[in-house]
Amino acid sequence: MTDTSMITNGQPVLAATPAAASGPEHVEVPTAYDAILLAGFGGPEGQDDVIPFLRNVTRGRGIPDERLEEVAHHYRHFGGVSPINAQNRALKAALEAELASRGIDMPVLWGNRNWEPYLEGAFTEAADKGYNKLIAIATSAYSSFSSCRQYREDYARVLDETGLLGTIEIDKIRQFFDHPGFVRPFVDGVRDGMARAIAENDGLDVATELHVLFSTHSIPSTDAAKSGPDYRGFDEHGAYEAQHLAVAQVVLDQAWAELLEQPEHAHLQGTSKPAWKLVYQSRSGPPTQPWLEPDINDYMNEDLKGGSTRAVLIVPLGFVSDHMEVMWDLDEEATETAGELGFWSLRTQTPGIDPAYVSGLVDLVLERVNGTPTSERPHLTDIGPWYDVCRPGCCENVRAGFKPAAAGVAP
Repeated sequence: MTDTSMITNGQPVLAATPAAASGPEHVEVPTAYDAILLAGFGGPEGQDDVIPFLRNVTRGRGIPDERLEEVAHHYRHFGGVSPINAQNRALKAALEAELASRGIDMPVLWGNRNWEPYLEGAFTEAADKGYNKLIAIATSAYSSFSSCRQYREDYARVLDETGLLGTIEIDKIRQFFDHPGFVRPFVDGVRDGMARAIAENDGLDVATELHVLFSTHSIPSTDAAKSGPDYRGFDEHGAYEAQHLAVAQVVLDQAWAELLEQPEHAHLQGTSKPAWKLVYQSRSGPPTQPWLEPDINDYMNEDLKGGSTRAVLIVPLGFVSDHMEVMWDLDEEATETAGELGFWSLRTQTPGIDPAYVSGLVDLVLERVNGTPTSERPHLTDIGPWYDVCRPGCCENVRAGFKPAAAGVAP
C-alpha cells in the first residue's frame, strides 16, 4: 500500500467527493452520485470455499489451517454455505426495487471484502460504466474497526491497487445504528417475542421471569476503546458499546409501549418491563486477549441459572441479517444453552430485507444526495445522527495501526 501522504492528493479526506473532501462531520451540500456500492463481508458458498474464505478473513495474522478448521465446522454444518451472499443478493434486489418505486435512477453495485464478488470487481465495473461518484453502504450499523474503518481501508486499498484512485470518488452513508429504519425490525421482533413468551408460558411474570438478551459480536477490548472519536467522551468500551446500549434501551422501551397498546396485554399497564442485558458472542481471539464480555452463554449459565428466569428473548442487535454467527452462535449454541437451563427461548428477527430497513437505507443515501441538514436527520438516540465523514483517529486497529482509509479524515 502506498503511504497515505502520497495518495491523498492534498485532500483531508481520501478519494472523497468535493462536498466531503474538506472533512465536515455532516455534509449538507447536495451530491449527485452515479451509483450505490453495497459493501459486504462475504462468505463461502460451498465446502471447498470454507478454508480459503477463512484465510482471507484472517489474512496477516498467521493462523494455520488447523486452527481455521476449528471455525470451519460452523460453515460445514450448513454444507459449507454461508447465508450472507444470498442475503446480500436479496438486499441488492430490494434496494433496486425501492429506488425504482421512488423513480430514482441509481444503479446498485455489490462487492465483498472477503469473498466473491470482491470489491475489486465492483470498482472495476463502476469505472467501466463511467460511475465516478459512489456512495457506499456497508452492511454493518455500528462503529468499530471491523464494522466501519476496515471497510474504508479496503475502499482505499482497492482504489490504489486498481489504479482508480483519482478517477473514482467514494463517500459513505453514516453509521445507521439508531436510524428508525434499522431499529424498527428489532422493535417488531421484541414486541412480538414478548407476546409469544406470555402466550406460551402460563402465568409468566414478565417483570421477573422474562429476560431480554441483546446480543452483538464481541471485539477486542482495545479496539472497542478506540471506536468513535476520542472527544465524544465514551467510556472504556467506546462508541461500539455505547451505541448498542442506547439502541437496546430504545428497542425495549418502544416494544413494551406497543405491547401495552394491544387489548390482550392491557392488564400489564403499570407493571415493569422485563430485565435486559447487552451480551456478546462469536469471540475468536486468543484467551489471553481481553474481548468484550459477558458471552451470552456464560451470562445465562452464571447470572440467570438458578434465578427467577423462565424465558429468554435473544435479540441479534448487532446484525443486519441472519449471518452465520446468528445461525450458529445464537440459533444453535445459545438456544441449546437456554434449553439445558430449562428456559423457554426465542431468537427474534434481524432486519434482512424488512421494508422499513430497505426504505431506511435509501433514505440514508438521499440524505447525501440532497444534502439534508443535520437537524432534519432522523435518529432515535442522543448519540446520533452519526458522522457522514469519519473523524480523525476513529476506530483504530490497535494491532495493526492506521492504514489509508476513504470516507474519513486521516489518519
